[in-house]
Amino acid sequence: MIRDALAFRVENGVARVEFTGDDRPERYDLLLVTTCRHAFADPGVHRIELDVAIDDRLRRHALHRAGFRMEALRRQRLKGPDGGLRDEAGYSLLRGEAGGSAGFTGVMNSVTPRKRAIGHLLLTDAQGDVCLLETSFKVDWELPGGILNVAETPRQGVIREVFEELSYGVSVGRLLVVDWLAPYLGWEDALELIFDGGVLPERSKQLLRPDLREIRSAHWLSPQNAADRMAPFARGRLAAALAAREEGRTLYLEAGERIS
Repeated sequence: MIRDALAFRVENGVARVEFTGDDRPERYDLLLVTTCRHAFADPGVHRIELDVAIDDRLRRHALHRAGFRMEALRRQRLKGPDGGLRDEAGYSLLRGEAGGSAGFTGVMNSVTPRKRAIGHLLLTDAQGDVCLLETSFKVDWELPGGILNVAETPRQGVIREVFEELSYGVSVGRLLVVDWLAPYLGWEDALELIFDGGVLPERSKQLLRPDLREIRSAHWLSPQNAADRMAPFARGRLAAALAAREEGRTLYLEAGERIS
């Protein structure tokens, strides 16, 4: 018997759908549309959830057309027909969210890669020493700054991060370096932006107050000594930032290697 909708159960306003079975792929769109209509006919339902294997392209594409957004990736959650482990994707649709072209942007935002962005600050003193932060969570030291939040500009993010780390409001100048950070110790790749924080007067150095949770101490080191304390890929980034300041330009790097 050919069915027109998928089975689902409702609990606490959430409809859990079973997107399984031997239905022909050309019927996936109809099944999803009809299932959503049945589920949202209940005024108490505000959300529909379902899971599919990450490599099930046909079901996932049908979900995208129906407006479902991917919100979870569960590693090795399923066993395939050959006994191999497969990743599972979790999808949801909220009442009022649109499918088709009207919902395309939101759907694509949930399924396309999101590259992490990191903002740091080159801060030196009158002697040319570089400010490096000793952290509590890794052995290498780093320039002030950190991971940017969603909907936060890089400049805003650097100001926020430095204030959180050192209780000090900085002025952020010109962009010195854009560096592609390769995958490292479980981190996915990211873009690193280094801004010019200028030269900090000697009297202002005393105002830096490490938070003593993530930041143990702030150190002022010569460029060579600073590089020795940094991760290998970060050393080229520091050298490029100093050169970019001197040359009055912005440099592009990949994995700490200067490209242009």
